[in-house]
Amino acid sequence: MENLKLPVALVAAMAIQLAGGVWWVSQQAATISGLEETVSQLGSKMAIEDNINMKRDVKENSVELEYVWTEIDDLWDETERLSLTISRITEIQQRIAVLEKTLEFVNRDHTNMFDPRVKMNGSP
Repeated sequence: MENLKLPVALVAAMAIQLAGGVWWVSQQAATISGLEETVSQLGSKMAIEDNINMKRDVKENSVELEYVWTEIDDLWDETERLSLTISRITEIQQRIAVLEKTLEFVNRDHTNMFDPRVKMNGSP
């Protein structure tokens, strides 16, 4: 190794290759750093968009929810009116049943009352 003679062209080529390698690695590091920043910005942008979309969806759903609650209240009111109507119909049916029984007893007791062939004591 004492008399090691390297051609100047070989040393220059190796120096150029080393400089090119350093330049390429620095370019890759810069590209990676730029991509990391872009990903970070996109992540922040997506988080903001998600937040805005969520607020919009909550607002739209709250309007729909109020509509549904209004509809439910209307259904309860209608159910109450229907129950009241059925109750009144049942009361009328009970009164009619009592009147029918009363009429049945009155007719049974007074069937022969206006028949001239039947005397008042019930014998012909």
